[in-house]
Amino acid sequence: MYNYMLSRHCFLLTICLKPRRIAPKAVCSVSCYTGPDHGPDADPQLRERRGANKNQVTKRRRKERPSCQPVLDNFDQQYSQELGDLWPPARAVLLDPHSWQYCVMLNRFSAVTGITQILQSQGFYTLLPQNSVSPLLCEDFSTISNSKHQAGKYSLFRPDYISKFPPNDFPLQPDSSSHVLPQDLKSEPSLSLPRSTLQCYIHPYPLRFPSQAHRPGQLKQYYLLNAASLLPVLALNVTDGEKVLDLCSAPGGKALAIMQCATPALLCCNEPDPHRRDWLSKTLESFLPPSLTSRVTVSSQDGCSFGQSETGEYDKVLVDAPCSNDRSWLYSSSSQQGEQRLKDRARLPALQAQLLRSALTAVRPGGVVVYSTCTLSSSENYAVVDSVLNDCPEAEPEDLWEEIAVPLSKYFTFSHAHPDLDTPQKPSLRPLNGSSSSNPRRLGILVVPQPGRTWGPMFLSRIRRRK
Repeated sequence: MYNYMLSRHCFLLTICLKPRRIAPKAVCSVSCYTGPDHGPDADPQLRERRGANKNQVTKRRRKERPSCQPVLDNFDQQYSQELGDLWPPARAVLLDPHSWQYCVMLNRFSAVTGITQILQSQGFYTLLPQNSVSPLLCEDFSTISNSKHQAGKYSLFRPDYISKFPPNDFPLQPDSSSHVLPQDLKSEPSLSLPRSTLQCYIHPYPLRFPSQAHRPGQLKQYYLLNAASLLPVLALNVTDGEKVLDLCSAPGGKALAIMQCATPALLCCNEPDPHRRDWLSKTLESFLPPSLTSRVTVSSQDGCSFGQSETGEYDKVLVDAPCSNDRSWLYSSSSQQGEQRLKDRARLPALQAQLLRSALTAVRPGGVVVYSTCTLSSSENYAVVDSVLNDCPEAEPEDLWEEIAVPLSKYFTFSHAHPDLDTPQKPSLRPLNGSSSSNPRRLGILVVPQPGRTWGPMFLSRIRRRK
């Protein structure tokens, strides 16, 4: 398609992907929580206006936003105790948005060959071992139907978003120079990870692809996100034909990642807030073909009571919980807003525990729940999981260290440190057995941003409901 567009003398936008200054961007948004705005990209209308200008990347420097001192002081006090030696370099990364790296997740329901070539020419490389599967699935998925779609209670796609043409490759020109990759990053990721249809490209430097604007009737070819946000989806390990619940789904990045990994019988994306639910629906419309509307639904239930209404209905449940987003909260617009957010922070663990209990009720016996946040805070991570496990004897934590941390340790900095543990440890190949009380590592793993590996924060924990 890329060559076709060249031959048709279409207008091409030349983009040089060079390190540039970027405004702070939230890596995780608050779902099921009507608290304050979380970061400069939290408003979907603002995001749309930014991407509407023909996806142009300008050289204009955006005004830098200062960090919020009350929030930084709070982080220094808490995280220096919880993270030890990992906190000073993590602090440096969080205070330098220009160093933040971004991941490009390709959309398997769209033609992406041209994008793949451009990414590779710019020095991007795949994060995960790849299945030898065509980027286009079958005719049902790759060609978007132009027939009218019936709008039902949970319909994702409005008739005016149905494409009459196959999606076009995004008109990018590769830069003439490629970056040389560090030797230890040139090799394929560890084969201890299962091969996946999830195509994700990362770069060792803070280069960022331009966002693609929403165009009615065309599927976007890629989604930009923090690569650590993919880890909860990998831990969920969805397979074809399963029923999956994304309990706190907006803005929809993890739901899209789930659909890149497998074709579930049902993916229910839940979001009670109307504004955020519209954002979620628009995201799904931009990436998924209408042929999937019978498999992907949007729900508006209160996440805390979801399990009561749909007890034991799902094979897998993802709880990407509302949290004190460290990246965006650090750039609160004023000291007053920062202080208010710190007050709100104390109330979040109770909400997070309610959501996790609801998820454990919604999952079937033998099913799996993954709990995740985008904060370093132990009180919202390990403490929440530990509290729920104490109240739910049918819940059993599973150790993700060997499954996730070890094979991806060359890309991410992992820690299982919290107040009950000693200094953070590096991934070990030695298995560690025992209950959650004797093996605190089973409560979860934490991705800590570090120079050159600026992914995170991201906490994830996997819990299985006993049969």
